[in-house]
Formats: sequence, structure tokens, C-alpha cells
Amino acid sequence: MAAIPSTMNAVQIARTGGVEVLEHKAVPVPVPGPGQVLVRNRFAGVNFIDTYFRSGLYPSPHFPLTLGREAAGEVVAAHASVTRLGPGTRVVYMSGPAAGTYAQYAAVDAAAVVAVPDGISDRQAAAVLLQGLTAWTFIREAGNVQPGQWTLVHAAAGGVGLLLVQMLRSVGAKVIGTAGSKEKCGLARTNGAEWTIDSRNDDIVARVKEITGGHGVDVIFDGVGKATFDADLQMIAMKGHLISFGNASGAVPPISILLLGQKNVKLMRPVVNGYVAEREDLEKYTSELFELVASGKINVAIHDVYPLRDAARAHSDIESRKTTGKLLINCD
Repeated sequence: MAAIPSTMNAVQIARTGGVEVLEHKAVPVPVPGPGQVLVRNRFAGVNFIDTYFRSGLYPSPHFPLTLGREAAGEVVAAHASVTRLGPGTRVVYMSGPAAGTYAQYAAVDAAAVVAVPDGISDRQAAAVLLQGLTAWTFIREAGNVQPGQWTLVHAAAGGVGLLLVQMLRSVGAKVIGTAGSKEKCGLARTNGAEWTIDSRNDDIVARVKEITGGHGVDVIFDGVGKATFDADLQMIAMKGHLISFGNASGAVPPISILLLGQKNVKLMRPVVNGYVAEREDLEKYTSELFELVASGKINVAIHDVYPLRDAARAHSDIESRKTTGKLLINCD
């Protein structure tokens, strides 16, 4: 293994705001503490949650803050208390704010690190972990999707959306996808959505009523938020599950809980971390996810790979909602 330097390149924020607050700078390489390993990051994932912390929608735990919640690379050092992961092991992980991944190195709790199997590249692992576990656990646990159920995925050509439509199709659900253009609708259909709706030009509620024969949607996966929530309540089926998990158009305003009683709706705002908090669940769902990738049941679509110093461009691109698939940062 190459010698570990004393400093590294990272992207941090010292305050909240627009993309101008992102700073590419040299910072000390972290030292792994008890129960931690030091990972040389190769690729880091870009997610909407990164923009939420940057903008202040979610409160920052401290400043300066290194952004990023997932990465893949290899272990280069470990605390003496860690015996499971030796140097050179290829790994992927999701982290909290204490181990930001927009950096060349990160000190990560070994309990959060998963070895990457042969046949899965570092790029694939970084691109699929957080969004893939999000989609898979939401299907299995939050939505409890069953074969033959009507499902709808908003932003079906986005990073999570493309994974959701593929996974839903693999479990036998009937899949409707919404997207913001004819091109994006075509991409959603290619990846498993049997029906698509152009969210910018079509009446989504009317089209869903037509497609489902008036039944409505049994499980809705909504990462858009404010702009789509009212329509969700109109097109949800009796006893349907509404899974609201993102704020791409802004946060959903407070609602009266009485609205849910009209159709006995189950409304959830799940977070993937809660489904993989136990090591047994993390290993189970990650293993299932990698098997879906290795077997070809899901394709990991990568929109672009950005140099670390171009993190601002990556944020601008993902916020524009013009991207399809996953955005990655090359940490080298």
C-alpha cells in the first residue's frame, strides 16, 4: 500500500447557501478511531440530501462540513480494535455527517462498511449503494409491495426512480412512471415502467385513473415532494401506501391527518438508515442489492462522473432535475 499522506483534497462548506459555498481545499487526513477504518475513496455518490445540507434545508451538525454520504474505495488502515477489514479490502459504505465522502480519505465506522464482491466495480458500488438500498428497502419494508399491485414512481428517470422501476418490475408489480419530458419517459419505459406520464404536459391524476381503470395506485413512491403531494392523495387507492421520501420540489407543507382517513391511507416518510441500522439488515439488503446488479435484473445508470473540484457543477446539475441516473464524484 502507498504511504498515507498528511493532507488530502476535500469539498467542504463553512456556511449554507448556493453552490458558491462549496470549497475545494486541502485538509488533514483523518485518523481512524476505535472501531473505525480509513478508506481511500475512489468514487463518491452525489445525492439530493447533499444539496439539502448545503442549502440549509437540513441543519448542518457543524462547520466546516465535508459533504457526501456514500463512497467506494479500499481500506488503507484500521484501528487496532478492527480485525474484520484488512488493508486492501475493496469496500463501499454509507456514512453520517462525521465522515463526509467528498474527500480522498474518510474515517468510517467499520460497522457501516461492506466488502464489495468480485464482479461489482468500485464505480458500480458507489453508484448503487445509497439509492439502491433506499429503493429496495422502501419496496420491501415501507411499501411491502406485492405482485400485481399498482405502483407509481415520480421522477422515474432519476437516480432512485430508475432503480425503483426496475426493482418493482422484478417483484411483479404494475409500474407507472412520471417524468418531465418525452425523452425521460422513454428512459423510464426502457427500464421497466409499463406506463409513463409526462409530468409537465399531462394531467397525472386523470391519466392514472384511466390507466388503472379507476382503481388508483396501491403504492406511490414520491421523491419530488411539494409539487406532487396533493395529486398523490387524489390518485392513491383505498388502503394505499404513500411513501414520501424526498424534497426535490420543496418540502411537503404540514397537512391535516384527517385527509388520510378518506381512503385509509398509510403515509410514511422513511429514511433508509432506519432499515439498515442493524448489521444483520445491512448485510442482508446489501447482498440482495448486489445480487440484483450481478444478475442483470437492474442496470446501474450513471449520468456523469465529475472531478472532485467540480462538485458545484454536480450540485447544479442534480438540482436542475435534467439529469438521468446517478451522479458520481471521482475522488482521485
